[in-house]
Amino acid sequence: MDKAYYKAYYQLERSHWWFTARLHILRSFVSRHFATEAKPLAILNAGVATGATSLMLKEFGTVTSVEYDEDCCAFLRENVLPDVVQASLTALPFADASFDLVCAYDVIEHIEDDVQALREIKRVLKPGGHFHLTVPAFQLLWSNHDVVNHHYRRYRRGQLQQRIQQAGLQTGYASYFNAFLFFPVAAVRLMARLWQKLSGKKQEASLQSDFDTYKTGGLGGKLFYRIFKSETALLRSKVKLPVGISLMATGRKHV
Repeated sequence: MDKAYYKAYYQLERSHWWFTARLHILRSFVSRHFATEAKPLAILNAGVATGATSLMLKEFGTVTSVEYDEDCCAFLRENVLPDVVQASLTALPFADASFDLVCAYDVIEHIEDDVQALREIKRVLKPGGHFHLTVPAFQLLWSNHDVVNHHYRRYRRGQLQQRIQQAGLQTGYASYFNAFLFFPVAAVRLMARLWQKLSGKKQEASLQSDFDTYKTGGLGGKLFYRIFKSETALLRSKVKLPVGISLMATGRKHV
């Protein structure tokens, strides 16, 4: 992919209501549950895209950023994160027990062997260290957005917790989020799927993601941002939401 794509995605990560509301939620959660005044954390952020989450995590410690895509790494080194490491989450180039916190925000759904990715998270975590994951939720919501973004799956809470346990990690808090928008989004996606089936139309090669469909600006974007962001206090307090477009999970490596 060319530089224009990553430049556009860079702007999207910093202006689209979904990214900015999610970043606010993640910052709040990390601040409450992982940050410590005693010492800065050694943090691994895997699958950093154009770096917005890494810049946020630098508030809480020293961040090592990993990105799989070679062209994305070139863009990051030139514009955002000169020390980004190109690597796969299934084969991390770090020593055992290197990090206090490993973050993977909307990453493991892109990996066919997600359990191996979780095993690598376990390997590089220090004993007692924590992980913080987000993934898309509910296969029922599968759409063109998942196809465009090369997802292998969407997760239910129990399914993700089972994968975490298979990897030898200890499960902790897990909750759906972006819950208040779940039912309207589910209705739109199910109607689109029904229409596609009834019309006999097949998915086209030039599919659009949700970020193209639900644009950044305007009153709609501001409204969606406020609705999504309003879940911050609930998640920060570890309230478990029953449904959501996304899923958050935390836990730790056994001491």
